[in-house]
Amino acid sequence: MNREPEAMDSSLRFPDLDLDVPEPLAPASLLKGELDAAMKKKYAFAKKKAFALFVKALEKTPALIDCQSSTGGTVHWECCSLVFSKLTSIHKHVAGQHMSEILCQTASILEQFVLAEEHKTVDPSISHEEKIGRASSDFKIHDLLPNTSGISFVDLTSGPGEVLLYYCYCEVKDPSLICVWQRALCQHLHLTGKVRIASEGINGTVGGSKVATAIYIEAMLSHPLFKERMTKEDFKSSNGGAHCFPELRVGVFQEIVPMGIDPEKVSYKETGIHLSPEEFHRKVEEYLSRSDQAENDTILLDCRNFYESRIGKFQNCIAPDIRKFSYFPNYVNQNLDLFKNKKVLMYCTGGIRCERASSYLRSKAECQEVYQLKGGIHKYLEQFPDGYYRGKLFVFDGRYSICSNGDIISECRYCRRPWDQYTLCSTSRCCQLVLACSSCQDRGFTACCQVCQKKTPLLTSTCNLPEQVLKEQCECTDLRPQVPIEPL
Repeated sequence: MNREPEAMDSSLRFPDLDLDVPEPLAPASLLKGELDAAMKKKYAFAKKKAFALFVKALEKTPALIDCQSSTGGTVHWECCSLVFSKLTSIHKHVAGQHMSEILCQTASILEQFVLAEEHKTVDPSISHEEKIGRASSDFKIHDLLPNTSGISFVDLTSGPGEVLLYYCYCEVKDPSLICVWQRALCQHLHLTGKVRIASEGINGTVGGSKVATAIYIEAMLSHPLFKERMTKEDFKSSNGGAHCFPELRVGVFQEIVPMGIDPEKVSYKETGIHLSPEEFHRKVEEYLSRSDQAENDTILLDCRNFYESRIGKFQNCIAPDIRKFSYFPNYVNQNLDLFKNKKVLMYCTGGIRCERASSYLRSKAECQEVYQLKGGIHKYLEQFPDGYYRGKLFVFDGRYSICSNGDIISECRYCRRPWDQYTLCSTSRCCQLVLACSSCQDRGFTACCQVCQKKTPLLTSTCNLPEQVLKEQCECTDLRPQVPIEPL
């Protein structure tokens, strides 16, 4: 691990992916400007508290680190694959590289102030476990971290690895506190990945050694907020590791999956009927057995984005041509007649998008019934690797996809040869994914469109550009439709 050089952001950015960078936050001045006079006085304190919590989560103390640490057993801080031995150094790093996350936590803390004003009295019946899950000035983050003193650094960071995918919808009273705990937990176990926390729950995908991910699952199932709501079955796993993600990103958001609809208006509590993989398999089998699909009263709906369904999907499904899940509501609004008086079988990668998608569909369309695949494609493929899902499963990390069968249902965008391995567009300002076979790549065809093909290829040095430069900004962006022009 490097020690205190200037931090460089070498991660790849995927602007269309659901678990990527936090939504743009207003500068501090704008955030303060939105507060009333009373709350403005608390802004400085909230920001300091957010900053202190963030730095505290990065702290490594002698009791919690391996005896072979390069710091010689002294207190230090680890962040962005760097080690900081001085408090001033980590403060400068956080201020320079993580202010968007600090502001996000600041807003959450201010929200807690508002709630505190509304509820002055404290219910004496509140249990100790419930108090742990709430904001507290004397909160000790390390009290909720697992004891890894008997596990070597090598076991935590090497050996067989895997990637976990999970979510849990539940009421989170203090998202900022869960955010601090999650960041500290992942760093403690040397996990990388992306975790979203909101008042409606948590959504994460993390990678590391199997020793580390097993401890992570135990820590999640031991936390007061999640232990009665989650089981081991809620964690989907696949071969991988910490290398599948460029870094660790943990943040507080309005939604744990970005559909762009206020969770208060379309709640996860109004979902469709959950079907186990076995039940879903039988429903799909019945759907496919009907000879006259035109008269079929059932719709098999893929709730994912087009680049996901392009390389793998269920047979005879409807796969909307949407680039982001936030476009799904518009797709439904423009195709209400398609769903009227129909039974809808919907699915997504791990099940989380169906929670919100089914709620929205039920609120807008006059469907007979809405069913959703519990655990998503991940769980289905565990039991039916050669079932009715064909092709690869797109995943939101550096692997791009995992496979359970040998089918290739997509093709190279240049020569039309069967191909399903994604690469990034070669234009530095466009992070779209491209299906270009190895032969076409050797000939220089590595872009998502003609506009990008004419630009300078992506250079290795551009990986160190600031995050805002790497976001999608090419001219071809506006040419891509948000929803299908014609109903499917």
